[in-house]
Amino acid sequence: MHHVAPQSRQKPEFSEARRIQQSFLAHLEKRTLIWLAAHTPEWINSDHLTLLGLLSMASAGAAYWWSSHNRFGLLLVIVCLALNWLGDSLDGTLARFRDHSRPRYGFYVDHIVDAFSAFFLLGGLALSGYMSPVVALGLLVAYLMLSVEVYLASYTVGDFKISYFKMGPTELRILLSVGNVCLLWRSTVHLFGRVQRFFDVAGSIGISGMLLVMVISAIHNTLRLYRQEPIPVGKPLPGSRQLPLVPAEGEGPLPLFTIAQTRIPRL
Repeated sequence: MHHVAPQSRQKPEFSEARRIQQSFLAHLEKRTLIWLAAHTPEWINSDHLTLLGLLSMASAGAAYWWSSHNRFGLLLVIVCLALNWLGDSLDGTLARFRDHSRPRYGFYVDHIVDAFSAFFLLGGLALSGYMSPVVALGLLVAYLMLSVEVYLASYTVGDFKISYFKMGPTELRILLSVGNVCLLWRSTVHLFGRVQRFFDVAGSIGISGMLLVMVISAIHNTLRLYRQEPIPVGKPLPGSRQLPLVPAEGEGPLPLFTIAQTRIPRL
């Protein structure tokens, strides 16, 4: 009896997309993260930081919910957002700094964590009373739609775009923190003769902005990919038989059925 040696399972090829980060604070943030990576204790690894980012965003959602009973929760959200920045931004930098990069694992886990983080944060906002559940749900849907476009572009185009119009995750955290401070003084605004929640107005602007960015990016990437892979012209179908449409000399006209069958593949 012959024993066949099991074939070694080869890892599928993975081409890491080019990161595009052009936000206002990109250069300062990069220098800060490299310094932090160099001074991070050895017992802390990138997985610890990823977990910190997820737990801190879940805590931010809980703090928003708590803010419906105690406004101090709004300040606690700011602390959680700062911890989320540390974990979410430093994990990849630390892995690259220590030459511990795991491109497939990192790409997958990082974006799964981002999806859960958005759910926790916006779920807490919906329960806070400072934002209506409809607007919070709209923000979550718009964020996930934009995320899908970003991930598809990373795979097909090879560009992983982190910022749009000079705004990236760090700038959005800062804007949200400033908004929390504003809520301590005033949670409503007068717009079009009606009193509106301040975060409902800001959230509606955020929904419109993300959907606009998604549509612009989708059109741009679709045109770019179409130029790279246009529809072949004049290429015969697989298994088709090209018959002459002009009868030979001395023959009568080809039957209509024959003409119709010239490019139908043989089954």
